[in-house]
Amino acid sequence: MLSILGRKTVLCDGVTRRESLRVGGLSLFAGMSLPRLLAATEASQGKPEGTAKSVILFNLLGGPSHMDMFDMKPQAPVEIRGEFAPIASSLPGLQVCEHLPNMAKLMHKASLIRTVTHNYNAHNPLAMMTGFALGENGQLAAKPTDPPDIGAICQYLQMGPRELPGAVCLPCYPGWGEATMYPGLRRPGPYGGFLGSQYDPLFSVCDPRFDREPSRAYYDPVRPYGEPQMPSVGELPAMTADRLHLRRSLVQQLDETFEEVSTSGALDRLDGFQQRAFDMLSSSKTRNAFDLSEEPDEVRERYGRHLIGSSMLVARRLRERGVPFISVHAEIFGRMGHSYDMHENNFGMLKNENLPVLDMVYPALINDLEERGLLDSTLVVVMGEMGRSPRVNRNAGRDHWPQCGFSLLTGGGVRQGMVYGSTDKQAAYPETDPVSPGDVVATIYHLLGIDPHMTVPDLQNRPIAIAHGGDPIQGVIA
Repeated sequence: MLSILGRKTVLCDGVTRRESLRVGGLSLFAGMSLPRLLAATEASQGKPEGTAKSVILFNLLGGPSHMDMFDMKPQAPVEIRGEFAPIASSLPGLQVCEHLPNMAKLMHKASLIRTVTHNYNAHNPLAMMTGFALGENGQLAAKPTDPPDIGAICQYLQMGPRELPGAVCLPCYPGWGEATMYPGLRRPGPYGGFLGSQYDPLFSVCDPRFDREPSRAYYDPVRPYGEPQMPSVGELPAMTADRLHLRRSLVQQLDETFEEVSTSGALDRLDGFQQRAFDMLSSSKTRNAFDLSEEPDEVRERYGRHLIGSSMLVARRLRERGVPFISVHAEIFGRMGHSYDMHENNFGMLKNENLPVLDMVYPALINDLEERGLLDSTLVVVMGEMGRSPRVNRNAGRDHWPQCGFSLLTGGGVRQGMVYGSTDKQAAYPETDPVSPGDVVATIYHLLGIDPHMTVPDLQNRPIAIAHGGDPIQGVIA
């Protein structure tokens, strides 16, 4: 891996790490040899069929403030209701935040779950991507003992086209953007876990640029620009920047290797998983999905040319090619802003950055999928790892609150115009229909045609249910 060390930045849980920039190109994979990519025992479950052929999950990393977005309490005291006013949505009786006007026009197409509740207080999407909410509070790094996420199960079942990955994570692995003193830190969530790293998703890489410096560290988010890219093959030894010119183009080297290997007898000696890995590496389908130059300017502008908009557009292109599970993460770029982790300046962060971006990319994706005839077979999920505390703190922020949060599901076989569950007067706790992360994950599995009660072996060869006891939420299934 080529690493260029940068400045140190910190998340609210105290973790820091050095930023790393990776050399990559449209035809390259990072950190994966061919055998590692898909070498494992073959799943015997077969390839499922569900109403959703693919899932695009948008993870609002940090914990979105549910009572300032989709569960507003305008009659509550000001220290609870905050600064924003509600507006009517396209679903009669449902109000959303005034800073989500475009999303408000689409709520009649969605199922809004207002009562996601658990006790896993950690800045990572482990619970919401696996259904396992009994992890260690404050867990910072992914562990081999973690359960596999939805994308890993899709790969375990060999879903999707042979020459494409079963899961892709954009624009980078969660935690990449936090320069930390702990090299290699990866926040838990999108991994194969105890099934093995061969079921990890394809992680894209990014090199974001920023057009200004924050006026206050961590709580004045600066919009990242750029595009996710296919990562490099293997790990390059560390080198200084002035030695780069001595290296030939990685793309050129890889293309030459493909040609040499494909014309030799080496492929005949590869096992099935190595063969599929080679097909994925050499396939133009994966590489072309990242080539946004093929998209009209009108489409690029609709999604936005920032990193999240570009990632969402790549997600749509991957969906068109049949990738079963794509996750897009609102990455935390250290002092440039804490994404949805808003212990301070909650309303400024939402009004000036987070909500405008969400209000751009979600409608762009939903309308784009519908125009292409893909919405009914694509499940779009918007969620975070937790909600925020009902009471505004002295720094105009809201603190961690896993006791109540939301998930927004659209397309892919969910009921349209559904609000599931209700909360108390402060949006602090569910009053009706509480939902666990396992229930949300079980619903996603069900819509993909996967039995959420299916088991996979953990490291002790014990059978573990993939949704960890969760059941599909029948109220949101069409």
